[in-house]
Amino acid sequence: MSTSARAAAQPTLHPTPAALPLLFGITIFGSACLLFLVQPLAAKLILPWFGGSAAVWIACLLFFQAGLLLGYLYAHALAARFSSHSRIQVWIHRALLLLSLAALPIVPNAMWQPRPGADPTWNLFGALATSVGLPYLLLASTTPLLQSWYAGARHGALPYRYFALSNAGSLLALLSYPILFEPRLTAHQQAWSWSIGFAVFVALCLAATFFAPRRTPRPAAPPHDLDPAPTERRLVLWLSLAACPAALLLAVTNLLTQNIAPMPLLWVVPLGAYLLTFVLCFESARWYKRVVFLPLVLPALGCLAAATRTLENQTIRIGVPLFTGCLFVCCMACHGELARLRPPASRLTTFYLALASGGVLGGMFVALLAPHVFPAMYEYPIVLVACAAVLLAALWRDRDRSKRPDLVFGIWLAACAASLLLTVYACRETWRDVRDAKLLARNFYGALRVDEFVDYGRKIRQLTHGTIIHGVQFVDPLFRHQPTTYYAFTSGAGLAWTSLSRSGSAQGAFASARGCPLCAVQEETPLRMGVVGLGAGTLAAYGRAGDTLRFYDINPAVISVAKTQFTYLADCPAHIDLVLGDARLSLAREPGQRFDMMVIDAFSGDSIPIHLLTREAFQIYWRHLKPDGVLAVHISNHYLDLAPVVKLAADAIHKQAWQVDSEGDDPAEVFPATYVLVSNRPDFFNDPLFRDQLSRIDVPPRLRPWTDDYSNLWQILKFK
Repeated sequence: MSTSARAAAQPTLHPTPAALPLLFGITIFGSACLLFLVQPLAAKLILPWFGGSAAVWIACLLFFQAGLLLGYLYAHALAARFSSHSRIQVWIHRALLLLSLAALPIVPNAMWQPRPGADPTWNLFGALATSVGLPYLLLASTTPLLQSWYAGARHGALPYRYFALSNAGSLLALLSYPILFEPRLTAHQQAWSWSIGFAVFVALCLAATFFAPRRTPRPAAPPHDLDPAPTERRLVLWLSLAACPAALLLAVTNLLTQNIAPMPLLWVVPLGAYLLTFVLCFESARWYKRVVFLPLVLPALGCLAAATRTLENQTIRIGVPLFTGCLFVCCMACHGELARLRPPASRLTTFYLALASGGVLGGMFVALLAPHVFPAMYEYPIVLVACAAVLLAALWRDRDRSKRPDLVFGIWLAACAASLLLTVYACRETWRDVRDAKLLARNFYGALRVDEFVDYGRKIRQLTHGTIIHGVQFVDPLFRHQPTTYYAFTSGAGLAWTSLSRSGSAQGAFASARGCPLCAVQEETPLRMGVVGLGAGTLAAYGRAGDTLRFYDINPAVISVAKTQFTYLADCPAHIDLVLGDARLSLAREPGQRFDMMVIDAFSGDSIPIHLLTREAFQIYWRHLKPDGVLAVHISNHYLDLAPVVKLAADAIHKQAWQVDSEGDDPAEVFPATYVLVSNRPDFFNDPLFRDQLSRIDVPPRLRPWTDDYSNLWQILKFK
């Protein structure tokens, strides 16, 4: 292109003030902070509607990845469609900015509450789209759009440091939410604070639009002719290098949830590592060195492959840094290669569009496709192998540029061989985990597995959710009525039921028939018990003729497994009701059930649905309990001390709360268990059954009662 043609292609500019980089930098940084503050906030606001927090968080991650893609697509469309008419870009963006203010404050509409038994994914997406959709899209578009304007205002200057600044803002917001915002503000205070921040962002962004470049009418040579369009191979490589770390992030988050610390509080750690690699790789070329990171990738992938077997039940102190460190190395390599492949400024929005598209594809594979296609976590080894493959492809692309192509080819072949070994190992470990399973089932709420094996000389059947045991039953008809795991006769739930069931010193046949070592129970007093969380149906072992047991569970697969793979429900002489759907929503809709006892046991391992432990939840429970009823809350947890939370909720409704700890018995398949029993029944806690079993609950002085609007996991974390 001639010099005169290039001059004609340049935009006619406003006078560019010296403060322009600062204005654009503040706007981009602020948009990134708001972008990642709204993610945990939105998940917190809709959590009570969708039950299990693990599934909610993964679905939210996918939604926000898709929102990022739409934001980048919008920015790309503006830049490409109106490249020679930037005033049209500006007025479209101004109109949407002003329109987005109508969405404030960001409070989800209750019409999106899910129907029992239906896949809640689309309800969740609808709730997020109608509450934060347009503001999120505009926030997501800010970085590429303002960078494009900056490049035009500064005659094609490369603005990639703004991308690093954007990711730094994202990282700061993500880490500050659980430390600064969640412990100090209620959810609605957070929503209003975020809304005010978004209004300030709109003002800054409107100011930035006045410094967008004015372009002359369409030149004879289109501006994009200045730089060649990326080839199909380059686009595929961009997509792959973005998709693999995004998929690995979700896969590792799933693994952390199942094997180490199933707590939303710790999910910000891998996401923070993922964002940090973007910050480093796009800040400058000094951070990513191939000679440092590429040799570390295969050991990191091998460690992640071995983690499915060797890292189960690790402590937070060891497991989380190990998983996060391996994730960081892999993401650093992929994002470092992406940074090496970044295009000139004229192709900037195309590049960001490819990055966002890759992130969505990786997220969809793990969050949507895998749960419906794979019966177990097959996506995990697939993602590990894909990471190795895409990095090999990036190396192969540079083979002809090296001064020693023979050496590069040899290294590439060695890496291929190592990757093949990794593939074989990862597939073998996954196959070993599932080959002997009697049943595998998977859906939105997680993966279920039923095994049958001999333990201490007796055949047992075991239900596992991820790696957490949710029920054990003896296969022998002589012992299969016996309650096991956390629900034995010596547990808090067992003692409470026994105390309520017996009358005076009467002797009944129940105890001898069921093997109760503590007391005799008479059959004549029918009781009503509500149970939040079905599992294998173990608590049905307590049901007698005339009793009514009503189980609530959000997962249809759990109900199916309990009915077809275990016999607790079928063997129970009591009347059994099974209610499908989120327990709290179901209880809120139902008339009072007049329960003598309720058991809250809907916790998936150490992951807790916070909305089941709030003051409002306890008020709902007591609407269904008799005035002198008993609430038994199962709080066995490796990572959180939940007893003070239950105590404060009990105090709020003027009830007594005592902790009951019981020991395990391996041959009897009884696990150590911790319950909190809540009641105001005068004689209940004086029952001799509880002698030496009850302990007072100490409440930390700064711990506030949990409500639907407020919770603070930091204060009850057991960091070990």
